[in-house]
This record gives sequence, C-alpha cells and structure tokens, in this order.
Amino acid sequence: MAEFSQKQRKQHGGEGLGSVVDFLLANARLVLGVGGAAVLGIATLAVKRLIDRATNPRDEDDTKGDSWKELSLLRATSHPKPQPSPAAFSQPKSPVSPSPSAPVGPTPTHSQTTPKLSSVAPLCLTFQEKLLAFERNHVIVPEAHVTLVKQLAGDIGLELQAYLRSKFSELPFGVLVPSGPLYEGLQAGTAEHVRLLVPLELEPGLWSLVPGMDTVAREPRCWAVRRTQLEFHPRGCSPWDRFLVGGYLSPRVLLELLRKALSASVNWPAIGSLLGCLIWPNVASDELLLKVHHECLEFTLAVLMVVPGASTDDRLLLAWPLEGLASNLWLQDLYPVETARLRALDDQDAGTRRRLLLLLCGVCRGHPVLVRLGWSHLTQVILRLGEEEVAWTEEALGERFLQALEFLVGSLEQASLPCHFNPSVNLLGSFREEEIDDIGYVLYSGLQVPESLF
Repeated sequence: MAEFSQKQRKQHGGEGLGSVVDFLLANARLVLGVGGAAVLGIATLAVKRLIDRATNPRDEDDTKGDSWKELSLLRATSHPKPQPSPAAFSQPKSPVSPSPSAPVGPTPTHSQTTPKLSSVAPLCLTFQEKLLAFERNHVIVPEAHVTLVKQLAGDIGLELQAYLRSKFSELPFGVLVPSGPLYEGLQAGTAEHVRLLVPLELEPGLWSLVPGMDTVAREPRCWAVRRTQLEFHPRGCSPWDRFLVGGYLSPRVLLELLRKALSASVNWPAIGSLLGCLIWPNVASDELLLKVHHECLEFTLAVLMVVPGASTDDRLLLAWPLEGLASNLWLQDLYPVETARLRALDDQDAGTRRRLLLLLCGVCRGHPVLVRLGWSHLTQVILRLGEEEVAWTEEALGERFLQALEFLVGSLEQASLPCHFNPSVNLLGSFREEEIDDIGYVLYSGLQVPESLF
C-alpha cells in the first residue's frame, strides 16, 4: 500500500511538472519569440528528463540510449532559425518624398504609392538546385588539373618502367599503366589519387589460381597464385620462382623488393627536377605510395603490382599488404568490373548513376565522420540502386541522392553492406560499432536536413 501511494505521488508530481513546463513554454513564446522558446524548451526538457530519471526507475530496454531519430530531433530543435531583432520592427519608416511635378500639400491616402524596396530578397533554392550548386563548386575537378595530373603520372610511369627494366632485367614486368577514378571521370573534388599498375607477365601454363576460401586463410576477397607443372618445369625455370613461399607466388616478398627499390635506389630528386615537380616515397605507409608536389597541385601515386587477366571478366589481383594468414594472398580488385557496370547502366537510359556516385564521394570526402566511407562502399550503394526501375534523369537526381542516404542508413543499422559482385564479402565488417553509430547518426540527420551535408 505504501508503494502504491508513493507511485501516485510521483505521478501527480510529474503531472504538475508537466503543467509548469507547458505554462513556461506558452509564455516564453510571447516574450522570447519562437527561437528563444525553442532554446528554453530544450533546457526545460533536459531538466524534466533528469528529474524523471532520478525519481522513476528505468526499464532495462530504456537504458540502451537514445536512437538516431531522437538524437536527430534534439539536434534539429536546438538550432532555431534566426529571428529579426525587435528593433527592426520599431524603426520608423522614412516618408515618401513628393514628386517634383506634383503640388506640395496634403494628398489623399489612396493616391500614395508604395515605396520600392532598395534590396532584393534572397532567393529560396530547392534542394535539387542546392545539390547542383554543390556539384559545380565542390565535386567537378578543373580540367586543367586533370590534364596536368595525367601528364605527370604518365611521365613518372615511363621513368619507373625504365628503372625496373634496367634494375630487374630478368623479371618480365609489363607496361606500367596509370588508372583510377580520375581516368574514368569518377574523381570528386580534387585530383588527389592515381593508381599506377605494374603488371606481372606470368608464363601461361605454369600458374593457376586458387580461391581464397579454399586456402588456410579462408579469405573470400583474395586468391592464391600457385606454381604448377613442377614435374615438367622444375623450380627455377620461371624468373618468378624466387618469390615462391610454400609453392605460391608471394605478394609480400614482391612488395618488400619493390619497396626497397622505390625508397633507396630510385633517384627521385633527379626525376622530379626533369618533370618540374617534387617526388618522394611515403616510407611510413604499408602501401607503395609516391607523393607528388607541383606548384599547382599535389597528389598521391599508388604503385600496385597486379596479376592481370585473373578471370574471365578481367578482374585484377593486387599485391596488397595484408596481415596474418592472408599475407601471401592476392587481393581481388573489382574496380574495373564495377566501373564498367556503372557505365553500361548509364548508357542504357542516359542515366546519372555516376554523377550520383561523384556527389556522394564529394559529400563524404569533406566530412570528418563520413570520410570513413570510401569509394568502394559508395559504389556498392549505386550498383544496388542503379538496377532498380526508377528514373535516373537529372531532374530526379535529388530524389536518388536521398534514396542513397536511406539505403546507407539501412545498411548501417544491419552492419551489413555486401559486395555487389562478391556477396560473401561484407564491406562494413571492418568497422567498429562506434564508427557505425557515428556514421549512421550523421546520415540520419542528413535525411532530415540534407543541406547540412554540403
């Protein structure tokens, strides 16, 4: 009985507190205006929640914290629109000067003309217009920069190829090819990253590919390159046999060889002086990266050894610095297949899928939280949405942008973003739970106010 009376007193106390809150908010709107009332409402709501938490025990399900929706609502309410100051309404209006041809004297009120405003009111742009403005100002890379980066990357590739042929004349490297989103028109913002592919010309019939799931590493993203025909072509017949580990061609050993050459043997100051720029290797990175500094721009050149023609659809296998049991496996690169698929979908209906991908990349690259979403994550979103029977015209670009945000939020809620061409690979598998929560909150807030992402 005492417990029931205590609950009744708490309930009456909560109702009384709610009446006080309603009274304060109603009068604050009259005195402080809508903006001030919104701020006071947030503060009052916070105090009320503290009192409720102190007086009422919470259930176990309530202790999990606010959801993205609640956090987004509180953040949106805490930033009221600016209101004009009271002085702006109390300033006297300047009288209308009489016309020189009219007689001076009292004139009827209905004959007075309304004075013209001296300043034009700002235009209210639609979300589609703001999206296109963001594309013009922050997504499109200047053509002069694209041309300059392509020229420098090509020249560096020629110099590096001449070095490899003189330094490792016994190793049959193919023609070095610059590539990447910049060459496909899929680079957003700045031309800051280029890939330089170094193909390995393996002898046909001496090598075979083994899926990563069939190896000890059980890695669905990778493949192993196994040496075959040892009974007819013993070890030593191929120049690549010196890089075998346990009968498999080891990308880790090849990476170590090329890393030492790039950091210690290549005369980058002389090459940079010849090309009119500064070039130096990034020794702190596990990848083979070259930093290029020109007076107009800077970019990074990633040197990637590849096994070309690894399958019927021309997927590449990259020598990538993997860890653990996968360190001797080759990472499957789906970039050529993904870009070809996007191009084919756009060619079918003159769509804007690649433009949407550029917009998403431009938004994420300039955001401190969304920058964790890379090109591969966003490409999967466009590939998933791109095959739906919806409009992909320029007029529907804003709608597709919001649809992509919704798809990302749904994927983050499930912590799952399967690779389009390899569904067994979850591209969100390496994300921590805190990272997923941070990205999901920002994206859900962006759905409420999409302009805040620009």
